[in-house]
Amino acid sequence: MDSADSKTFMPLLRELVNAYQAFEHYALPHIKKQGLTPAQFDVIATLGNTPGMNFKQLAERTLLYKTTLTSVVDRLEDRGYVRRVPSQQDRRSTLVQLTPQGETLFNQVFPAHRAHLAKKFGQLTEDDIAQGMRFLGRLQQIFRQR
Repeated sequence: MDSADSKTFMPLLRELVNAYQAFEHYALPHIKKQGLTPAQFDVIATLGNTPGMNFKQLAERTLLYKTTLTSVVDRLEDRGYVRRVPSQQDRRSTLVQLTPQGETLFNQVFPAHRAHLAKKFGQLTEDDIAQGMRFLGRLQQIFRQR
């Protein structure tokens, strides 16, 4: 191994997992209070302020697998928040767009959730954020290497 053997990286991995779990413990109840599952919120938040996206784009920009994405979109469509429309650029492709009801939902839940998160993230300094971004970016880079 290079600079980190398992004795040095395991505590880091534990802290990373603990930080994510703490984030979820704080964020998820707020999302659920809005009447959405985390996956539904992810789709609504990703589609907000866009003309829509095809399933490939939506899968790349959300935290969802394509198979899960289809069922989430189905449920949101059943609730009247999204619609599927044929793409004008590629007839083989379908766009997922927010309906007017979905736009209203986005305009309610996204700012509310952003404010909820700001209560915690606001405790970080600009330097904390910059360091965190550099570290997490480096970690992503390492794990995406082939």
